[in-house]
Amino acid sequence: MESKETAPSEKQATRGGFVRVLGATENNLRGVDVDCPRDAVVAFTGVSGSGKSSLAFGTIYAEAQRRYLESVAPYARRLIQQGHTPHVGSITGLPPAVALQQRRGTPSARSTVGTLTTISNSLRMLYSRAGTYPADAAGRLESDAFSPNTATGACPRCHGLGIARDVTEQSLVPDPTLSIRDGAIAAWPGAWQGKNLRDVVSELGYDIDVPWQDLPEDARTWLLFTDEQPVVEVTPQRDRVAKPYKGRFWSAKSYVLHTLHDSKSPQMRDRVLPFMESGPCGLCGGSGLRPEALAVTFAGRSIADANALPLADLAAHLGPAATLEHPSAAHRSWTSGEGTEVSVTISRDLVQRLTVLVDLGLGYLSLDRATPTLSPGEMQRLRIATQLRSGLFGVVYVLDEPSAGLHPADVEPLLAVLAALKDAGNSVFVVEHNMDVVRRADWIVDVGPGAGEGGGTVLYSGPVDGLASVPESLTAPFLSRSGTAGTDGREPRSPSAWLGLTGIHRHNLAGLDADIPVGVLTAVTGVSGSGKSTLVSTVLAEAVGAHVRNDTPDEGDDTEEQADTGGEAVVGGITGLDAIDRLVSVNQKPIGRTPRSNLATYTGLFDAVRKAFAATDEARTRGFGAGRFSFNVQGGRCETCQGEGFVSVELLFLPGSYGPCPTCHGARYNEETLAVRLDGRSIADVLAMTVDDAADFLGGIPAAARALGTLREVGLGYLRLGQPATELSGGEAQRIKLATELQRARRGHTLYLLDEPTTGLHPADVVLLLAQLHRLVEAGNTVVVVEHTMAVVAAADWVIDLGPGGGSAGGTIVATGTPGQIARLDAGTSITAPYLAAHFEAGSATRSVDSSVAPRADESTALAG
Repeated sequence: MESKETAPSEKQATRGGFVRVLGATENNLRGVDVDCPRDAVVAFTGVSGSGKSSLAFGTIYAEAQRRYLESVAPYARRLIQQGHTPHVGSITGLPPAVALQQRRGTPSARSTVGTLTTISNSLRMLYSRAGTYPADAAGRLESDAFSPNTATGACPRCHGLGIARDVTEQSLVPDPTLSIRDGAIAAWPGAWQGKNLRDVVSELGYDIDVPWQDLPEDARTWLLFTDEQPVVEVTPQRDRVAKPYKGRFWSAKSYVLHTLHDSKSPQMRDRVLPFMESGPCGLCGGSGLRPEALAVTFAGRSIADANALPLADLAAHLGPAATLEHPSAAHRSWTSGEGTEVSVTISRDLVQRLTVLVDLGLGYLSLDRATPTLSPGEMQRLRIATQLRSGLFGVVYVLDEPSAGLHPADVEPLLAVLAALKDAGNSVFVVEHNMDVVRRADWIVDVGPGAGEGGGTVLYSGPVDGLASVPESLTAPFLSRSGTAGTDGREPRSPSAWLGLTGIHRHNLAGLDADIPVGVLTAVTGVSGSGKSTLVSTVLAEAVGAHVRNDTPDEGDDTEEQADTGGEAVVGGITGLDAIDRLVSVNQKPIGRTPRSNLATYTGLFDAVRKAFAATDEARTRGFGAGRFSFNVQGGRCETCQGEGFVSVELLFLPGSYGPCPTCHGARYNEETLAVRLDGRSIADVLAMTVDDAADFLGGIPAAARALGTLREVGLGYLRLGQPATELSGGEAQRIKLATELQRARRGHTLYLLDEPTTGLHPADVVLLLAQLHRLVEAGNTVVVVEHTMAVVAAADWVIDLGPGGGSAGGTIVATGTPGQIARLDAGTSITAPYLAAHFEAGSATRSVDSSVAPRADESTALAG
């Protein structure tokens, strides 16, 4: 479908610098024809699920990638992860493309700022080729020897993690006043095994009846830590018939480690795990490196010291080496160290790359900072900086919501980055919901009008100002600042109580005290890295979850290592728990990683549907239970596609292709299962229904009707019940999670924690989200959201602003109060204040900014920290 703009001819489009797309039908796109100018910033807008990403990524970028791979040698092509072939008639005027898509940080503790940006590679090369080696060095180390993630570089004790898990006398013997007979060595097994070990110890000549603390130190050490396993003859005194036997001794440490490594019983492993203690590895000091690598220095610092420096300090530290004049020639010997041409070249490159990160406001991070501890905004800027440094010319950068997770103050440097990419001779295609970013674009492509089957049409393609003349666009009112933000003049609610946390220590929170109002909607704000997510999603979740019922969904972890290396949060004290009896934390993880996971299975409504089919007369006659109607198990599913509905065809030198299963034609089930009907519809027919259609059809099934009702209330009526989780946008996945919680019976007194819930949401979708958050509060619950969207902050009852900066410059509560109180503060007190004030002044919210919440006795005005 043509856009509102008059499309130039194909030759005009190509010569005039346009990327012309004809007949795009990827996902929900309806034969889209659109022209996008090159050498410009083009914003793709529309509600969540409208088809923006299908056009920008699924069509334009996918086709650019496919064409690039055609130029690669067939053998090399096998080594590259290839995408799909987009469903599009033709695309002309398409340059090479680079994609920067939304991806959460890997939960592996081995991923760091240095590895993500690849700066660590250059730093390791600097130490390997230009470092100062000790006088007794055997020779030059390869760069891999300076990496904790390689076999040649990893510390042999902690295997490169920097954290050693071991047993101590305190953990193995918690009560030293007990004797061995009375169970002093708590780590030893119970029942007969424990008695056997005590008899063996007695036969070895140790006194098992004196208090543990009275035993000689060498005896205690041997009993707990020796690797020896002597075998002695034991004559038990507890049996009526004494039958001597050969008993083997195990030290407490040997028993714990053997159980953890070799036992197949989860219960036994869980029993001994508490006897292990974690802490910085004593051999490598927590660096994860071998001693020989730590002995090499550059400018007086080891590579571990350099990795621990803030990026701004590291750039300054390397500055003298990068600007050295008249360097000496390098040679192959390990004595060829600092002051050489190699040293200057590598240092100069490192300083340039570090400067890009510092300019993006990330100078407080360090290279050894674990990726899982970064905020979404920090992750996004790190990826953008990596692309900016590449120095490419004449390519199309396709960015997926680059402002996601960014405070309005952090968006300004982002806009400068986008402008720099364009000025360098590139095209920038941005899928974006942030209207501040959209207003700064050169061109806008608005997709809609609705989502899912109600979208897929280009409503407008042209200069940004022209969108105002398109009445069908849901983006236009928010772009012109005439759209409602969902505040509707409502006065802030008064807290019913306060939840107080004192002495908080975690990441950059050092001795922080925080008061959370109960019974209201609280927005926690601040620049990226200021400590918002640490306070809410980590500290508050752990502290409250340890005392009340925790109903946070357990989504598991498919990695071998734990994500967060920051240790447990330390909270000095907590008060006000009597006002909370339940905790629910809604995180940003996807609802599933495979096509088998879908909306129906995640929300639980499919269980009710399968039971309804199993209750039909036809199913009973055939002997079908509810399990027969699952496409994940044998019996009812189609075995040709194993319940997936499609089959993939792997092509050796070309991107793989897939199509409907030739047996079930995409239905997922075999013929016998499909023969069972519920009110004339098969189970496959129900999965193909939209939420809106299913709400009418399944209205008589209470469990399904309740789930479908909440999905419609958060604006997801257009999704199909069987739509795979892999096809859902980030905004859709978050709202599905919220809807799943909303369908539960109303309880009240629940603390809901949400971390940037508007990520991936169009302003029109934010209005729907706000309605549900207010609904939770009106039901007697407490809602705390980490948020950057000023529409949500303005609609809150209370604001907690952290800062003043990120990392070590943050971790402090700089202001608290109602949105109106915060908006009246100066920028020197709260960096959020001017943006919130501008939101009110722009007319996006109409409610009064009067201070109507009765503050605590010590909070007569907005508090400045």
